[in-house]
Amino acid sequence: MPQLAYVNGHILPLADASLHVEDRGTQFGDAVYEVCAVMNGRILDWQQHLVRLRRNLGELGITLGIADGPLTQQARRLIAANGHSECIIYMQVSRGTAKRDHSFPGGAPANLVMTVRRFDFAQRIRQLETGIAVITQPDNRWGRVDIKTTGLLPNVLAKQAAKEAGAFEAWMVAKGDGGETVREGSSTNAWIVKDGRIITHPTGTEILPGIARDSLIRLAREAQLAVEERPFTLAEALAADEAFLTSTTAPILPVVRIDGQAVGNGHTGPVVRRLAELTWKEVARQTGWRA
Repeated sequence: MPQLAYVNGHILPLADASLHVEDRGTQFGDAVYEVCAVMNGRILDWQQHLVRLRRNLGELGITLGIADGPLTQQARRLIAANGHSECIIYMQVSRGTAKRDHSFPGGAPANLVMTVRRFDFAQRIRQLETGIAVITQPDNRWGRVDIKTTGLLPNVLAKQAAKEAGAFEAWMVAKGDGGETVREGSSTNAWIVKDGRIITHPTGTEILPGIARDSLIRLAREAQLAVEERPFTLAEALAADEAFLTSTTAPILPVVRIDGQAVGNGHTGPVVRRLAELTWKEVARQTGWRA
């Protein structure tokens, strides 16, 4: 089937899908986005993504002229039109198209685009056994990374550094009086496990409040596992018993090496295995998907 995209109310071939050259998302990064997992034809954590999208639009003062119900219908329509039961859907909302000027334009409607592409989630099950490596990079992003904007150049450069180093991800590290604090990955949330306690950076302006992050905290606490939302240092991460990351496209992956140094015994640990069991059980509950 041909690959199709959604642009401001119209579904059309991806090759023909475009916005005006003066779209503010293109010229200023004046846009927000969401990435959602689709498994068994069903969107995982859809309501949570909508809530975050609306919150981020509100933070930037962007008005999207479509309500959640019709937006949901259009997203499902695009997924069905592409014929993929296992994929990711990308949504982007910019402030609109207007003459290039830093100040907000008056009367320009927001631009909404959506794309869909196949994605192999079963690879994440296989990676639970092998684990992945991360490197660290200085966190030189702007001060509101809690807003999921398209201004991702520091993230892109960090991810490329990880790729060139043969790693899966780069963890963003900020220097302070308490040492080097691990905030999150370039496109994931970062976690460590020490003495059975699961630790991740608290929400705030320094990290993105990940949907998979929130889900895992809830699942862990329901299972009576100890979760601490607090900053942790790179030294703590290197001395951790286990480490892992979460994201929409990588619901949970064990981190077995940081900057070339083994974490724990260098293999997937028991806490991560338990969390993976809870995570994939929740995926199955919502979508019916099983590897």
